[in-house]
Amino acid sequence: MPVINVDSDCFYDKGTFLPESGPGGNVFIANYHKLGIMIDISDKDIVRRYAKASGRIYLKKETIETISNGKVRKGDVFTSAKIAGMEGAKEAWNRLPYCHQIPLEGVDVYIELLEDSVKASCSVIAQWKTGVEMDALSGVTSALLTVWDMVKYIEKDDTGNYPETKISDVIVETKVKGHA
Repeated sequence: MPVINVDSDCFYDKGTFLPESGPGGNVFIANYHKLGIMIDISDKDIVRRYAKASGRIYLKKETIETISNGKVRKGDVFTSAKIAGMEGAKEAWNRLPYCHQIPLEGVDVYIELLEDSVKASCSVIAQWKTGVEMDALSGVTSALLTVWDMVKYIEKDDTGNYPETKISDVIVETKVKGHA
């Protein structure tokens, strides 16, 4: 059986056997855990999964007014952020190395203009073996980053920095497994 030895000080002491991967039989990879793994969910049941995440981007008063008046140069902030949030939720597995690819059945992104910020919420639902909170978080942060990108020309100070712009309060508001 071939043994793959990788720089031993980069790995834990335990290894694993992998199923036959071609001619030559099983392969033993020593100390693979320190590399990180995607958790095996093959024995878990498929159940309804729901998660809602939210967050805010704090902006200057001038920026809030520009958004409110529909005068942002790049276009409609709400529509763009909503589309980006939906795409972000669908791409969580592609962005996060240990996140499972989940067949999402529904994504809803809500954008709200507040007095000092824009609040984004993302709700995700699926029938699957693992939770969808990372998908909801990916959706929210994508929506908020899109807002920032669209208004950065207003938010910049004289040095080109963003002293008042801040993405904050990103949380998982709700996570439900099964029919609740």
